[in-house]
Amino acid sequence: MEAMREQEDDIRPGRLLVATPILADPNFRRSVVLVVDHGPEEGTLGVVLNRPTEVAVGQILPPWAGLASGPDVVFQGGPVGMDSALALARLPGTDEPLGWRALDGVPAVARIGLVDLDGPPSLLADGIDGLRVFAGYAGWGPGQLRSEIAEGSWYVLTAEPGDVFAEAPGELWKAVLRRQGGDLAFVATYPEDPSLN
Repeated sequence: MEAMREQEDDIRPGRLLVATPILADPNFRRSVVLVVDHGPEEGTLGVVLNRPTEVAVGQILPPWAGLASGPDVVFQGGPVGMDSALALARLPGTDEPLGWRALDGVPAVARIGLVDLDGPPSLLADGIDGLRVFAGYAGWGPGQLRSEIAEGSWYVLTAEPGDVFAEAPGELWKAVLRRQGGDLAFVATYPEDPSLN
């Protein structure tokens, strides 16, 4: 129970919400969500990192197509606001170009932040080494996510800089759990459909 309390208190930007096998909601089943914003009054906002679509970034945001990391498709960031887009970018150095804002509370070493998609891509072209575009986002009202964690729907885990730009996003759920070791590494082997075992 103490470990669960520590998890609940550790919701903050830059952390991962990893769906437990009991989470059956199709929007979040086996999802890995990066927390982008969190506050006790505002609630929590994040993006699902492992739901690539088949839509190329160039089809939606042509000016940004050349900067998108592979796979260079739009990701389904969550079920809310599917008609809007947000992007995350990684900086290789210490300079912070115009049009990029660090995620609050994320260690500077991660150098991952939000991109202003209304600005010209040329402001960032030479200053980033990874860009991912998300359609929609995941959102929880005040207290809602804590309640879901207490019910056993989410693990709250440490993100690694490569998680946002995973080259095989479909394998991210298993990869994040495996690297935890112990019981969580075992959870990574949980079958897609336990009734088939």
